[in-house]
Amino acid sequence: MNIERLIEVMERLRHPAEGCPWDREQTFATIAPYTLEEAYEVADAIAREDVAELREELGDLLFQVVFHAQMAREAGQFDFDDVVAAIVDKMTRRHPHVFGDVEIADAAEQTRRWEAQKAAERAAKSAGRLPSVLDGVAVALPALTRAEKLQKRAARVGFDWPDIAGVLDKVQEELIEVEAELATEAAPAALAEEIGDLLFAVVNLARHAGVDAETALRGANLKFEHRFHAVEQALAAQGKKPEQASLEEMDVLWERAKHR
Repeated sequence: MNIERLIEVMERLRHPAEGCPWDREQTFATIAPYTLEEAYEVADAIAREDVAELREELGDLLFQVVFHAQMAREAGQFDFDDVVAAIVDKMTRRHPHVFGDVEIADAAEQTRRWEAQKAAERAAKSAGRLPSVLDGVAVALPALTRAEKLQKRAARVGFDWPDIAGVLDKVQEELIEVEAELATEAAPAALAEEIGDLLFAVVNLARHAGVDAETALRGANLKFEHRFHAVEQALAAQGKKPEQASLEEMDVLWERAKHR
């Protein structure tokens, strides 16, 4: 099987004598950033609807899984088969309506059962301490994504704004507090805290509006990129670079790019 071949390739790369020096030196901590990067590249290929690129990026992401599993096997902790067995067991356990005799009415009920199962699993992992509804929200997630997940968890137990009007008021409140810090030339830490509160409130607004904040910001980034490229191209046609143009000139070209 191809997966067995991939595992063999990984074993060879990590071989103490015959492997690659760079691969042999890696640890879970040093590889983690590459794992995140590959996951983002998968998401990017999906966003661009590039199927050929998606296939390649999924392979790169799979290689990251195999890399971590190989390092764990060398340390006597677990191996790739254990990783597969664990996810198979988890998916089977969380889908009793598919792999068992439990019946569910609709997708909404399935979501409730899924969350209840995950809550039970988190409680089992709490090791005697008081479990929290926020347990298991990974710290390494992108900040916008993590904010949304924390808010959703809190909302499940009723800690949430009753409607979007309250969220809009909160965004305005946080914006006023940022303006106040700027007016008093507050210390950078205080200003950062208030801007963080504003961003958190905006994520809440997106959630109540049914918008994924991470996806929305990714789209805004892409839009900015396209428009700025248009400004650069227009300046190049005039024989200029951005640093040679005034802000007023670039603003005019920006507005043209927006309308186009």
